[in-house]
Amino acid sequence: MPKLDRDGVNIHYEVHGSGPALLLTHGYSSTSAMWQRQIDALSRKHKLILWDMRGHGQSDYPDDAAAYSEALTVGDMAALLDKAGAHSAIVGGLSLGGYMSLAFYRAHPDRVRALLIIDTGPGFKKDDAREVWNKRAHDTGDRFEREGLEVLKSASRERSSVVHRDASGLARAARGMLTQRDAGVIETLPHINVPSLVVVGADDTPFLAASDYMAAKIPGAKKVVIPAAGHAANIDQPQAFIDAVMPFLDSLPQQAVSDKRIAS
Repeated sequence: MPKLDRDGVNIHYEVHGSGPALLLTHGYSSTSAMWQRQIDALSRKHKLILWDMRGHGQSDYPDDAAAYSEALTVGDMAALLDKAGAHSAIVGGLSLGGYMSLAFYRAHPDRVRALLIIDTGPGFKKDDAREVWNKRAHDTGDRFEREGLEVLKSASRERSSVVHRDASGLARAARGMLTQRDAGVIETLPHINVPSLVVVGADDTPFLAASDYMAAKIPGAKKVVIPAAGHAANIDQPQAFIDAVMPFLDSLPQQAVSDKRIAS
């Protein structure tokens, strides 16, 4: 499988189909395999780019804690688009993947054609709320160090059956990528000027208010609630997810597509 070398950290990625680029990022402690049941539909008209974040799945698990951060993750995403010969893309993801997609827009607004934000929170305006989140992230990292991959057996569906080599990368990713430093992402929402779709599972209680907030703050954003779905809406209700997403993708303006080929 192809790898992207990011200063010695190998990032696993895969590409399906051709057309305008669509970059999807999985949630924390999941992998690119969470999109398996959407590949056929999403790759019919798009160059679908899936990948494993550093510390996850088939990507490298660097020992250096400094190798895990929001900025490096955003850099990985930009490098993946470069590798795909795509100046811009529809950018989206689930949970942490959705947050990183918003962070990518903040850093590279000219490279985002549209946003697809799934079961995601946009961060926190208040320092005390962010500190509570960050403590939980550090606690998660500590638990992975103590208990290893056994932690995932009781996790939500996008994580309970995933394959990681060990839990070391997940522990470091919790502290470096799941934690948040400032309110920059949430403060970007009113300034987003690309088509945006917010998707949330009806039973994903912790993220319902956050989804309402994003849909209200992002100008022109649309929101879809998937019935009988939890935090992994695309896994709980794969067809309903496709039925929600495809009309949004089909409504986007056509764009010229680069003929560059993906390098191995």
